[in-house]
Amino acid sequence: MSPRPNVSEERRNQILEAAVAVFARQGFHESRMDDIAGQAGLSKGALYLYYKSKDAIITALLKYVFAQEDKRLQILVEAGDTRSAREQILSLTHQSTALMKWMSAMRPIAFEFYAIAGRQAEVRQFLKNYYKGYRLKLAALIQRGIERGEFRVVDPEAAATTLIALYEGLALLFFVDPEATSWAEQVNVSVRLLLEGLEPEE
Repeated sequence: MSPRPNVSEERRNQILEAAVAVFARQGFHESRMDDIAGQAGLSKGALYLYYKSKDAIITALLKYVFAQEDKRLQILVEAGDTRSAREQILSLTHQSTALMKWMSAMRPIAFEFYAIAGRQAEVRQFLKNYYKGYRLKLAALIQRGIERGEFRVVDPEAAATTLIALYEGLALLFFVDPEATSWAEQVNVSVRLLLEGLEPEE
């Protein structure tokens, strides 16, 4: 007997997809919970069973995005891949460019999420835990490169922090002025420069 589908999870995803459509069409501040309920094909009362406010919806959206990024990195770390650590980091970067294309339609949502983080300790704690876990996984990947002789001996957590700062800094520039910054091109150039700096001295 096949397992029953998680209706609650499906409904949450349905609401989040509806919210993205509404926010993209109307903007965050002009959107109402009524609009999201209508887009999702739900009553307002049903919507409130899952999310109590627009802030809660945005928090859920961005948590989902962060979870996908974390999952991708976890897969690379656990795979014991035959590819070099350099190739794995470039693969992670390439995957991130696809996410950024999707995120480009969510720029106002991303700004609002960090505004929510400024107001809510629970969201700040989530971000703190996320970045700590991501840094440690990335450091493990860099440490693998060091042990294989692909990278020179450096503090792997410091190198991981630098790489995360590169990703996040370029994302911020892209969100502020997308016409001035081609995230996909710039992140690949920047990551390759960083990786060259990690190569062993001859």
